[in-house]
Amino acid sequence: MTYAIVETGGKQYRAEKGAKLLVERLPGDEGSKVALRPVMFRADREVVLEGSALEKVKVEAVIAEHLRGPKVRIFKHRPKKGYRRRAGHRQGLTRVEVTEVKLLQRKPAASRAKAEGTQQKAAKPRASASKAATKGKSTARKSSTQRKAGTARKRTAKKDES
Repeated sequence: MTYAIVETGGKQYRAEKGAKLLVERLPGDEGSKVALRPVMFRADREVVLEGSALEKVKVEAVIAEHLRGPKVRIFKHRPKKGYRRRAGHRQGLTRVEVTEVKLLQRKPAASRAKAEGTQQKAAKPRASASKAATKGKSTARKSSTQRKAGTARKRTAKKDES
């Protein structure tokens, strides 16, 4: 049995081929394909957990419908103060049908290009950091005690002047 644990909307779900999942609202129209981010993959004898190997895992789903969850009633009350507030909330949800869960032999081309792009970005130095280094100014932020000490010195200087 092949399945994957996927993460979407801050929650994790078990995804198998043909499974229908009710997840938090996803962008996209009904019938459009969505790629879900795998956290774990399990095949017959193979378990994939680390990030570099997880890039080879492909989990695709089709958006079946958009709907709203049950109403949650919120009531805030402070005793003896006359404070009462009522509110309600219905979470936007999406039902997706998992169409494919498989382990590819190599990384998909899109993620390889993205990885190469991040390496190129990391190689370029940031302009603001280099400017600060040439001026000799520190980019570190002062702590709260250093700021208070600076304002105390200013106050005492003003008192001395008057």
